[in-house]
Amino acid sequence: MGSDMHKLRRMTMHRRALIVSTGRDRGALTAARALGRAGWTVGIGTPVGGGLPGASRYSAASHVVPKPLGDDSAFVAGVREAVGAGSYDIVFGGGDDWTAALATHRDRFDTRVAHPSAAAVRTALDKVALARRALAAGLAAPHTEEATGPALAAWRGPVVVKCRSHWSPGQTRAHRIEARWFPDAASGRRQVARIRQAGALPVLQRPIDGGLSALIGIFDGTRLHSRVQQVSSRLWPTPYGASARAVTVPLDGELVARAEELLRGLEWSGLVELQFLTDGNGVAHLTDLNGRFYGSMSLAEKARPGLVDTWARLELGATVPERPDGSPGVRYSWFSGDLRRALRERRGGVASDVAETLRWALHARHSVWDPRDSGPVRYLARERLRAAVRSSA
Repeated sequence: MGSDMHKLRRMTMHRRALIVSTGRDRGALTAARALGRAGWTVGIGTPVGGGLPGASRYSAASHVVPKPLGDDSAFVAGVREAVGAGSYDIVFGGGDDWTAALATHRDRFDTRVAHPSAAAVRTALDKVALARRALAAGLAAPHTEEATGPALAAWRGPVVVKCRSHWSPGQTRAHRIEARWFPDAASGRRQVARIRQAGALPVLQRPIDGGLSALIGIFDGTRLHSRVQQVSSRLWPTPYGASARAVTVPLDGELVARAEELLRGLEWSGLVELQFLTDGNGVAHLTDLNGRFYGSMSLAEKARPGLVDTWARLELGATVPERPDGSPGVRYSWFSGDLRRALRERRGGVASDVAETLRWALHARHSVWDPRDSGPVRYLARERLRAAVRSSA
């Protein structure tokens, strides 16, 4: 009885969370703010010992945690040291590689890992396996196959060349290789070779000409809770990139039901962001499953406050009351990305596009800017000033 009461007190009064990620992770920053405002003590572990999320007023401590590379020994040691120093109850990964490494080595940490099993994470990150699972669950997905010699020779029409997965055990590449569009397979051969040379597996994917959208929620093994759906009207880099602008929309019940079927088959648990490209016929094609903090997560936290806190408390075994789905009509802006997009796309002219970008930003939730937490903006300003000085030296 005494032990149970002690555990309950730790969950309700002394909740401590560690977030490990890169030093420029906007999703990790959103999570730190959300957990801090919900009463958690938040620690940040990055290769630079804090970085952008560590500049937040809601970050109580910063730790040096190396990226998961090679045998992951430095990463594991860094997480263990951070957990020991901060007595954290739970640890979250802020990127695909951080998430997969935490799931893979969960038995080596003296704390709760927020993510599902290593097998579930590996399948979710595998572009070929995810497409097959999506089709089996009744979702549409772009045709995706390994970039073998015969596949390249037989391919007709445009192609997206990407890594089959952004992390694998023993990975030695330090940086993520982003997907690229090519008019034909012959044009993409160099990118295929580049991915292979980096030690990853390349795949070919049929492009979907459509708008980016996402379905977000917390999956408990049966149902998706705290659901938010959003559509993106501007991307950076353009035309294939992350959300520079987005807005929440009413839930699509049929899409939710099929997504739940997919997640049950994966034996998923916890946070999930399912990304779709919707074609001209209104069909949503699943392209990615993010089971970690993501760039536009501040929108979901605004539309459905408490998303990250709910995930964390459920993982620690707390009872969390049912909460409503996200409100439609909430706006999001990644302002620096949207501004760079405006300077590139120049919709209606540079001045018109920049002015419209400013108008959208004035009434939107941002991924970095927050008047109650200006430290991250100052951090980015200092970093860019240093970069400018180095480039002019």
